[in-house]
Amino acid sequence: MPVIQGAITILLFVVILCGLVLVHELGHFVVARLFGMRVHEFGIGFPPRAKVLSDRGETIYTLNWLPIGGFVRLEGEDGDSDDPRSFAVAALPKKLLVLLAGVVMNLLVAFVIFTAIAWLATPQGGLTFDEVVAGSPAAQAGLQAGEAILAIDGSTFDLLPSPQAGQDAIDALRNRAGQTVTLLVRAVDGAERDVTVTLRPPDVAATQGALGIRSAGLVFSGAYAGRDPVAAVGAGAAWTVSAFRLIADGLASLVSSVASNPTQAPPVSGPVGIAVQVGDVFWQLGPIFTLYLAGLLSANLALVNILPFPPLDGGRMLVILLRSLFARGGAVLRRAGFRGRGPSAETAISIERLTYLVGFVFLFGFLIWITYFDVARQVTGGTP
Repeated sequence: MPVIQGAITILLFVVILCGLVLVHELGHFVVARLFGMRVHEFGIGFPPRAKVLSDRGETIYTLNWLPIGGFVRLEGEDGDSDDPRSFAVAALPKKLLVLLAGVVMNLLVAFVIFTAIAWLATPQGGLTFDEVVAGSPAAQAGLQAGEAILAIDGSTFDLLPSPQAGQDAIDALRNRAGQTVTLLVRAVDGAERDVTVTLRPPDVAATQGALGIRSAGLVFSGAYAGRDPVAAVGAGAAWTVSAFRLIADGLASLVSSVASNPTQAPPVSGPVGIAVQVGDVFWQLGPIFTLYLAGLLSANLALVNILPFPPLDGGRMLVILLRSLFARGGAVLRRAGFRGRGPSAETAISIERLTYLVGFVFLFGFLIWITYFDVARQVTGGTP
């Protein structure tokens, strides 16, 4: 039922996206409330407003028609308010912490997701190969091209974060060079068997490989493994750092691609591409891999938002820091006897708003540009 499957895919994507954005906004909301700032509204989705969920107290909680995340509306967030509890008059460290809280929450969500997977259900990977070298230990043991090695001496290998699992399996074979090992092998038809094989000696394995297989790749073995809670926390932290680096490398590739050839399809996906990927992962690999993808998206949301570009959180932090530096610099100059007048507070606020507007227009244009390539990939089957 392609229609039902497509509807479920869209719903799953919306739930993941809204959940991650709401968590991000919840970070802003909680820290603002902890600092005593006035919060006018916490919205689920974006306007137009569909329903007021609660209006008790000074904050109203709303449900809005556009299911693409949420928002927090603070008093004085646009820099214009005399309310003593407004964001505008709060101390600089408090402003920065409120803005940083969303990023921290997304990193925390990624860490929690990765830790849960590492603790309860880490997918295990198999080492596939397309060629068996004639006369090698693999050939003598009867291994066939297209099969997969699922375990070595009973030890399986984490498939996540890829591609480390494949390297772990190859390293395990090299580390056992010269030894006799038992491989759990899955044939092309899915049948599994134990194969005992004596690997090449270390001096030969160093140049020709311990087993004698080529074009090795990864495949999900269908099994899951867990860790003890302490090890899971360490793995979750390591996976979070790995995800952050992976996304940073992707952003660097995007900048390089746009700078060198802006008409070429970018090496990243927009909302449409991500929705397709979520569907592919869910239907082909299952909920654990989908949860892992949600962790990657949460880390991605954290990194993107910390970039120093208005109106992202990092850009707002940069503008606030620059305003603070200019204000302090002006005060120092006045104390030193300089009588020149800098821009008025109203002018500074207008410049700040214009900066956010220009940044928003740029980001919206970028979103349209990248969505074009997402759609083109689906229409043409991969290449726009």
